[in-house]
Amino acid sequence: MSDSNYVDVIIIGAGAAGLMCAITAGQRGRKVLMLEKSNKVGKKILMSGGGRCNFTNMYAEPENYLSTNPHFCKSALSRYTQWDFIELVNKHGIEYNEKSHLDNAGEETHKGQLFCNDSAKQILAMLLDEAKQAGVEIQTRCEIESVECDHGFKLDTSLGEYHCESLVVASGGLSIPTLGGSGFGYELAKQYGMNVLEHRAGLVPFTLSGALKEMTSRLSGLAIHVDISCQRQSFNEELLFTHRGLSGPAVLQISNYWHPGDIVTIDLLPGRDVANILLDEKANNGKSLLRTVLSKLLSKKLVSECEAMWWQKEKQTSLAEIPDTRLQEIADKFSGWEIKPSATEGYRTAEVTLGGVDTNDLSSQTMESKTRPNLYFIGEVIDVTGHLGGYNFQWAWSSGYVAGLNA
Repeated sequence: MSDSNYVDVIIIGAGAAGLMCAITAGQRGRKVLMLEKSNKVGKKILMSGGGRCNFTNMYAEPENYLSTNPHFCKSALSRYTQWDFIELVNKHGIEYNEKSHLDNAGEETHKGQLFCNDSAKQILAMLLDEAKQAGVEIQTRCEIESVECDHGFKLDTSLGEYHCESLVVASGGLSIPTLGGSGFGYELAKQYGMNVLEHRAGLVPFTLSGALKEMTSRLSGLAIHVDISCQRQSFNEELLFTHRGLSGPAVLQISNYWHPGDIVTIDLLPGRDVANILLDEKANNGKSLLRTVLSKLLSKKLVSECEAMWWQKEKQTSLAEIPDTRLQEIADKFSGWEIKPSATEGYRTAEVTLGGVDTNDLSSQTMESKTRPNLYFIGEVIDVTGHLGGYNFQWAWSSGYVAGLNA
């Protein structure tokens, strides 16, 4: 075997986790080769955050992650924190900001989401610069055809045969196949006797059908701040009506907890006592119509749609003529609008893949397989999924770092 095709570490996939792993291993003096099937590295980094890359979250904690084993992510997250990555960003002079959010009342809130002031290209350039300094070699347009092992690993690829001591799988999940998402990592895990948990699209819009779909289509483009809940989990975020159904941060967040057939409950006016507002208006402005009062709180288009659903018979009835119990019923609809999504938009638009390589088959300290020494899995391919808001990038940095210390 010639030295030219032997390296210490091969990393399959040159996304966020793979790059961080390569940098860390390279800085230890390991000879590292990255193999990427796409024509470019870091495609997901470039498209994230509307092209400005929500590269971490200041409040990242294990509680922000879903996994069959919720304790698995703790070690990696504590060994390479959001502050470690922020220090790297500062070292490269990249300017960034914490995104602000406006609620329906116009109040500004912050949720720890950090974005580049300029472009996601800066984060990718930073990682590539660090990788270059660490002596990392990157090959793009490289398809892996087979992986075999004896003492080390032999990879047959579209660019030839490679050998290594340690193999790191950073190939991502099935989300957004146009950016390179595939099930390669799951198949490789199974090849070495590892368990792969059921996977599904996460951080993904809902699709609706029938009258509900027609309604959201008419409201397409409208965004409002809501409380949304499902399976005893809730989020206070923005919801976006679309031609296909519902999207926006609120929907993407709750989609991680939704299963087909589940009811999703939406509070259209979080923090407002709608019943009290209506009863006060009835006492003080009894001639007012319901839509007149509610249009002060929500867009007229949305109120018109709600009227058609919830108080069609009273659309021309003054508040004074509507019984208090009926006003309470209508108020309850605004605070507890129940919908049953038909489905999600699936992997085509999903930001992440839920499920994946079973963490019970991995060391939480090193990301090494328990069934095959020197085989590592990092990033999205593992059964660890973060909330929306920079958490999945932080998992990529943290899991990549701990694997890079050991591979």
